[in-house]
Amino acid sequence: MAQYLLLIYGDESSTENATEDDLAQTMKAYGEYTQWLADQGWMRGGEALRGTDQATSVRVSGGERVVSDGPFAETKEQLGGFYLIEVDNLDDAIEAAGRCPGAHHGTLEVRPILPT
Repeated sequence: MAQYLLLIYGDESSTENATEDDLAQTMKAYGEYTQWLADQGWMRGGEALRGTDQATSVRVSGGERVVSDGPFAETKEQLGGFYLIEVDNLDDAIEAAGRCPGAHHGTLEVRPILPT
């Protein structure tokens, strides 16, 4: 068994004009997807993230800590959430990523977790 992080990227501005019905349908789809992962025995964790307007970036430059509001880089798609799964192989992780609602409107990055 191997653990993978499914990183969900999308355009967070797309929800600005979404109706309450649209948001409810999205939440329902994620609920069903989360239940599917649990039914497979693959679910190990996951969370939605607040928007990049609430992010803080920290880096060290010349020995000094530099703190700034927002993400480090401007991108078309922002990290909006993640799932931690444990599956037999990369093919199963790709199967799980392809079923995620976020894959229909953005990008899912499948990242293996380093074993400890």
